[in-house]
Amino acid sequence: MEAQQGSPMSMLFIFVLFGLIFYFMIYRPQAKRNKAHKQLMAELAKGTEVLTSGGIIGKITKIGAESDYVVLALNDSTEITIKRDFIVSVLPKGSLKSL
Repeated sequence: MEAQQGSPMSMLFIFVLFGLIFYFMIYRPQAKRNKAHKQLMAELAKGTEVLTSGGIIGKITKIGAESDYVVLALNDSTEITIKRDFIVSVLPKGSLKSL
């Protein structure tokens, strides 16, 4: 039996198909997540209640425009400093009081 060789057009079609699969399955969703996270970081302000990637819920008490760190108040007497990137979502106002 002879080994069949594919035509150059079929190889090009396969590469294009894999490129499209890569774009729609990997690159595009990641780009959307990055855009949403940048928007979230831009919305942060003093008094915003947030959830961190570690599961900590707190209210922002200090935030610098150029600083990569924010200070969260966990309760009336406890504050912690965390990196901005660890904030995963903004909570509705009053979330801390309802806990």
